[in-house]
Amino acid sequence: MTRSYLDHASTTPPRPEALAALTDWMTRPTGDPGRLHEEGLGVRDALEQARERVAGLVGVTPREVVFTSGGTEAVNAAVWGVVGGRDGNGAGGRAAGPILCADVEHSAVRDASARSGPVEVIPVDATGRLDLGWLEARLQTSGASRPALVHCQWANHEVGTLQPVHEVVQLCRAASVPVHVDAVAACGHVPLDLGALGADLVSLSAHKLGGIPGAGALLVRRGYRVQPFVVGGEQERARRAGLEAVPALVAFGAAAAVLGADDQRALRDEMTDGRRHIAAAIGAALSVDGVEVVGASDAEDRLPTLICLGVHGVEAEPVLIGLDRAGVAVHSGSACSSESIEPSPVLEAMGVDANHSLRVSVGWSTTDADIRAFAGAFSDVVAGLRALRN
Repeated sequence: MTRSYLDHASTTPPRPEALAALTDWMTRPTGDPGRLHEEGLGVRDALEQARERVAGLVGVTPREVVFTSGGTEAVNAAVWGVVGGRDGNGAGGRAAGPILCADVEHSAVRDASARSGPVEVIPVDATGRLDLGWLEARLQTSGASRPALVHCQWANHEVGTLQPVHEVVQLCRAASVPVHVDAVAACGHVPLDLGALGADLVSLSAHKLGGIPGAGALLVRRGYRVQPFVVGGEQERARRAGLEAVPALVAFGAAAAVLGADDQRALRDEMTDGRRHIAAAIGAALSVDGVEVVGASDAEDRLPTLICLGVHGVEAEPVLIGLDRAGVAVHSGSACSSESIEPSPVLEAMGVDANHSLRVSVGWSTTDADIRAFAGAFSDVVAGLRALRN
């Protein structure tokens, strides 16, 4: 059976350029990039080229790029770098105030924050967008209740809603409160000029844009200082200890180079294709009674590569299984992973029934045939399940 993979928001297939870079790298002499011999210097050159490519894609200087093992580590490093090691009184010079974090943030952001101190929830509307008025007022407080850190994702990983990230960063900078932007879901799918954004910390991941798993980055604004999350060495300018995963990072750089070349032509082309594919998927889904778009309805207010669908009358898990048997892979909002049976807290925060929500996400390798496969299978699967229920 020919498979149609429409779960790119979870992980997207490695680009040919990333695989080629990885394969080529594995044939080269090994070496520690921290050593001064010829082998080490060769690895250092490759690592710094990857850093320059990632920096170029998102509009920052290479010195601001701290390589990590992925987006999850980058998020944890961001939180620890600002508030790690503090006690309730802000020991070690760390602010004692709460971390501001919406429930629509990724679990890595929410869990890392909850482990590091008190968390105060930023309200969101029915589309999952942050309440800017609430945030602006909250940032005016002082003393022990002054926020220690604010999180704002660039785009939501479940429904695709784009956040007012520029406004959030401006409010935080004006209030002198550190701000972390989770750009994992957005990077490689929409243009990111992070140098102009001015956020203190930004998290990225390679496997979401066509790299391979095991590589990511924490962007640290020039002049901003954080304490390292991983200690035990002086790698990454003493900001992240441990020998870098050079093969994965070289592939990360190759994927970033594809998207950043020719004034980001590939990125813009993929955005166009993504909007077309998602529009076709929406059209097919909405032709079935009792199906609606969850989150932002305007295409300009969400990622061009992702849509969340509410399916009334049947639960999403059976729809997912039915589509899988038909050769179509999507994601259900009723569980973040096969290891969890808990409903998505993102959808719950939006007041959406996660048990009836389905996410379809496309990527660089998606074809028109994949969308036709979804369109053909979706109506049959939903109709069959509704017939069983009746």
